[in-house]
Amino acid sequence: MPKKIRVVQFGVGPIGALIVRLMRQKSSLEIVAAIDNDPSKAGRDLGEIVGASDAPWGIMIVPEIAVALDGPTDVVVHTTSSYLPHVMAELLACLNGGCCVVSTCEELAYPFRKYPELAAKLDAAAKEEGVALVGTGVNPGFVMDKLVLTLSAAVQRVDWARATRIVDAAKRRLPLQQKIGAGMAPDAFREQAAAGRIKHHGLPESVAMVADALGFRLDEISETIEPVLADEPIKTEFLEVARGQVAGVHQIARGTSAGQEKVFMELEMYVGAKQPSDTIELRGEPNLSLTIPGGTHGDLATAAIAVNTISAILAAPAGLRTVRDLPLVYLPSVPIS
Repeated sequence: MPKKIRVVQFGVGPIGALIVRLMRQKSSLEIVAAIDNDPSKAGRDLGEIVGASDAPWGIMIVPEIAVALDGPTDVVVHTTSSYLPHVMAELLACLNGGCCVVSTCEELAYPFRKYPELAAKLDAAAKEEGVALVGTGVNPGFVMDKLVLTLSAAVQRVDWARATRIVDAAKRRLPLQQKIGAGMAPDAFREQAAAGRIKHHGLPESVAMVADALGFRLDEISETIEPVLADEPIKTEFLEVARGQVAGVHQIARGTSAGQEKVFMELEMYVGAKQPSDTIELRGEPNLSLTIPGGTHGDLATAAIAVNTISAILAAPAGLRTVRDLPLVYLPSVPIS
């Protein structure tokens, strides 16, 4: 591994910007290029786009993947879309360029059940180049899967697993507030949810990952999506929600085996949530539960997890990996001078 890990940032939206600012603080990382096809960003200095106080950095954002990967690169941090089919060409281009990839694409977190052919294609491409890729973030990637499995190390048997996450989306970025339908009319929400355009992605992927790891042979993974309606006017930094309008989503994903529920995942993500928290419950021998009061800050945690996963994916065996495969990822200590 080189003295400094050479990183390309692919996608400079709100999450990409958080990741870039965090990477600049790491002495082990060097940002060598950035990719974004937004005309308002391409051709501009990366430091200026992410709002860095020490900008300009002399790193120009380019729209072409080939241009960004023209120089020596070790890993690409990829933050462009939640949908795996939409980013296949991007991921394959990075792999074919000989780069490892850390992506925040939720459907990449555990794609083997929903997209087995795409997963196989990515795995083969990575192995051919001798590199690895992983989809990760706070959820999926940590709270409702990796943390569940980590807790299972302290029990002798798990019969049933549950993860519940309550998130105040008022403290999150605008694209997320829009993705959960904040400010929409209930009928419009249901129409968009039925079309798959309004939802938080990743719950079925987390169910599948937990079930496979714990040895549950699931017959079915089901998911329901309902709106959470505001009982009072709510104003965020980005939008306003009137009483009776949609404040966000209430999603439940279940994994069942022979008619018996084995994994239960529940997400309430809406603006104005009064008591945010993350709770994990394992029933077995013995029973075990964990609650994080206030919950895990989605945007800050996603940036941290993506950056802290860089060294792990570089050390991983070639191929498509998941957070289940990777060793413990943690915040590296700062050397004492």
